[in-house]
Amino acid sequence: MERARIISTGYYLPEKVLTNFDLEKMVDTSDEWIRTRTGIVERRIAGDDESASSMGVIAGERAIKNSGIKKEEIDAIICATITPDYAFFPSTACIIQRELGLKNAYAFDISAACSGFIYALTIAEGLLLTKRANKVLVIATEKMSAITDWQDRSTCVLFGDGAGACILTKENGNRGILSSFLGSDGTLAELLIVPAGGSKNPINEENIKDRMHYLKMRGNEVFKAAVHRMIEASIKSIELAGLKSEDIDLLIPHQANLRIISAIAKRLNLHVERGYVNLDRTGNTSAACIAIALGEAVEKGIIKENSVINLVSFGAGFTWAGMVIRM
Repeated sequence: MERARIISTGYYLPEKVLTNFDLEKMVDTSDEWIRTRTGIVERRIAGDDESASSMGVIAGERAIKNSGIKKEEIDAIICATITPDYAFFPSTACIIQRELGLKNAYAFDISAACSGFIYALTIAEGLLLTKRANKVLVIATEKMSAITDWQDRSTCVLFGDGAGACILTKENGNRGILSSFLGSDGTLAELLIVPAGGSKNPINEENIKDRMHYLKMRGNEVFKAAVHRMIEASIKSIELAGLKSEDIDLLIPHQANLRIISAIAKRLNLHVERGYVNLDRTGNTSAACIAIALGEAVEKGIIKENSVINLVSFGAGFTWAGMVIRM
């Protein structure tokens, strides 16, 4: 049967490394506290001259190079981001299109926070199988440092910057996207939010003074929802693929918290070695997390031909998603 298949990946991490020891000098925290509660040791921080689009361009360029196809063949670009170059328009995808010279492609952004990459892959699958595109470039890119309050010790330790990308095409066979499961619950939207900067609460002197243009999170409540919904998304996507947890070669979860990842692996009865973790080196890069991890796992040879991968995520909105792919 026809399936949408990932034929290449690419990723980019900024050069600057911000360690837990660096954060000890900025806020009242400690390396031990951060490691124990999150599993994060360091994260990458984009430079002042870097943006969501510039990081996405590098990741996209690498995915194109690894695919062996010509730029002219790409006819759609989907960019998953919650930290776009511009608050309203133009889309970051259009900036990336321009910089990569993808003249034959249409381009648009999606916003599903940390679930954005899986949402984007699902949209790309739909475009391919309905013949609206032949080759799709999916990019997930985030400059989370731009919306992080570096005075808030509860959130500034969590996030990092980076981008991941992949190219999908359509082909017959048993390789490709086997299933996807998407969910959301807007009743919990205010638990993880940037309160100011949109049309409801435009930026002004008062809300800047109150630091409302930065990310705010009610951590304990988000944690509980994340564990529940990510386990649900993982189980549902595996069932929809007609598989069992023992058929999964590699679990690539959203890299938010090591305790969440451990809870999912335990529920699926997966050995720790069957879960990919780069959280200790990258922190939470929102939509880019799974895209970067996927690119790393391919580059390291952990993912091989016919490897069965379960992607699972949870993010602001709330949104959650699971996907099973045969590479």
